[in-house]
Amino acid sequence: MIRLDVPGTAEMEAFGRELGSQLRAGDLVVLTGPLGAGKTTLTRGIGAGMRVRGPVQSPTFVLARTHPSLADGPPLVHVDAYRLGDAMLLDDLDLDFDRSVVVVEWGAGLVDDVSDSRLEIVIERPRGEHLEAMADAAAADDLGGDEPRTLEVRGYGPRWAGSVYDAPQ
Repeated sequence: MIRLDVPGTAEMEAFGRELGSQLRAGDLVVLTGPLGAGKTTLTRGIGAGMRVRGPVQSPTFVLARTHPSLADGPPLVHVDAYRLGDAMLLDDLDLDFDRSVVVVEWGAGLVDDVSDSRLEIVIERPRGEHLEAMADAAAADDLGGDEPRTLEVRGYGPRWAGSVYDAPQ
């Protein structure tokens, strides 16, 4: 597990690019944080690190977007589970978890049984609480200013065992 202070947008995307360069087909990344925390900004960086076709934008109203690789790697499947009430609705999306890198915003508790390994990233935003009332979640999830964030990154399962992200048992 790592805990990382991220001063602003550029550093959030840079962390995403570094992480994206490490991801491979079958990896599942679950992002948690309030509206405006930077989940989509982080995913944009992951997409850049994976060298996928963009732009990577919030899939709030379409639920999932697939970004094919431009470099003969796996596609990035970006899911927004904010409006999904349970895991069965996520299952109805028929996502290719085995041959893709799947990043799920708001996926905590919905994808725990999908894979034997997952990377969970919790983003804390000191002033993000006021955005909870915003009606447009898609607009709110981009970093609305360069406020600092704190990331807690925990890896579960054999894929992340022994890595810097390995969660303490």
